Amino acid sequence: MTRVRYFAAAAEAAGTDAEERAERTLLAFRAAVVAQHPALTDILPRCAVMVDGVRADDDRSLDDAQLIDVLPPFAGG
Repeated sequence: MTRVRYFAAAAEAAGTDAEERAERTLLAFRAAVVAQHPALTDILPRCAVMVDGVRADDDRSLDDAQLIDVLPPFAGG
């Protein structure tokens, strides 16, 4: 299982700020969380998704991942 942390608008859309997931790739993770949390449909594509602190592509295996952070774009300056 991989710990997932959602931040800001992603947490609001998911209805939680953290959960445990078991998907094996980042692509599978994206599909599964949108299916489980439909409010993420428009937000997730704009989010930075970090796997163990490193931005990752959808083909990234999650077999050894400890932490996924879902970070929506932040406004400010």
